[in-house]
Amino acid sequence: MSVIEALAPAVVKTPLVANPDLFSTKPSLIGLTRDDMAAALKEKGVSDKQVRMRVSQLWHWLYIRGVSDFDAMTNVAKDMREMLKQHFTIARPEIVEEQVSNDGTRKWLLRFPPRGAGRPVEVETVYIPEEGRGTLCISSQVGCTLTCSFCHTGTQKLVRNLTAEEILSQLLLARDRLGDFPGTDTPAGAYVPTGERKVTNVVMMGMGEPLYNFESVKKALLIATDGDGLSLSKRRVTLSTSGVVPEIYRTGDEIGVMLAISLHAVRDELRDMLVPINKKYPLKDLIEACRNYPGLSNARRITFEYVMLKDVNDSLEDAKGLIQLLKGVPAKINLIPFNPWPGTNYQCSDWATIEKFADFINQAGYASPIRTPRGRDILAACGQLKSDSERMRKTERLAFEAMMIAGHGEDD
Repeated sequence: MSVIEALAPAVVKTPLVANPDLFSTKPSLIGLTRDDMAAALKEKGVSDKQVRMRVSQLWHWLYIRGVSDFDAMTNVAKDMREMLKQHFTIARPEIVEEQVSNDGTRKWLLRFPPRGAGRPVEVETVYIPEEGRGTLCISSQVGCTLTCSFCHTGTQKLVRNLTAEEILSQLLLARDRLGDFPGTDTPAGAYVPTGERKVTNVVMMGMGEPLYNFESVKKALLIATDGDGLSLSKRRVTLSTSGVVPEIYRTGDEIGVMLAISLHAVRDELRDMLVPINKKYPLKDLIEACRNYPGLSNARRITFEYVMLKDVNDSLEDAKGLIQLLKGVPAKINLIPFNPWPGTNYQCSDWATIEKFADFINQAGYASPIRTPRGRDILAACGQLKSDSERMRKTERLAFEAMMIAGHGEDD
């Protein structure tokens, strides 16, 4: 056992939960809009007179009651249930591994069908409980097309986009495992927020760039925030992007959730290196899109993520440049102490430097919390989410990216 392993906090793991429908060719009803669901039922012979009622029933069972078995839909006629079982699926993804940190953070390694990838694919979903809220971090792609130099996920090639079903299924599965649907129990000893709901906030900050999978992300988030179903507040859903400017406008107009920007630099020449998408969408265009984000106000601020890299972006001049750059944009700035991963050349800024940076920003009138690591013992941070089955050994993964998940979205 290595010294790192010996010092790591205890982690509770559960055996995998196999999914016999993983390789099923039957389409899923999860992730379909009401219109799409109606069309699918009509194609299987449901009459025009019945289809609206049937869609309403299915929507209720899927997104209010959270069932994953057609036989649990007790007010649906037996012959209808048999037809649904024959032609469709509502099964959850396979859980390859579930880990529970000593601070209550949970991480699930989930397996989805190949769908053109050549073999089944895996993504990680992370849950972070805090006082008064529970935040779920969801992935949108397997791998990533971006090559942000400080982010370990950026070293993984894009395998494929996740479907709306697969994005939404991460939320459904987390609510299953936390006892967050009616008639289900919270796991014994689980640390969850007080209140009626265990998952109160969702962040699209997992693996991938959500705005490069816009249509699937849009469909999933609109279902997640539908008032007659999962009913998450749009103020409690945050989409994080590295700066795909055209889709930022679309996100505000078509989805309407909160926005987070992976910023990390205030000069184009530095951001070109740290976040290469900046070469296509430079800071001027990015900040203009943020300034014009629909619904933006002091009550609906944009969060700017800023990872603190020693002698790279942590000077007082950088802090001054940050204030100047964001002038006129209702914003919160999350300062993230960098935690090096194997092979990176970056180091974390000294703590005194981070505090000085934060003090300057706070004095300028911006909320500037310094994010603290959560789930360190299970590597639960964004930028460290890994889907490839040939994952780094645990001893090599204990140094992780510090893109903190918690603290996003409003509390209403």
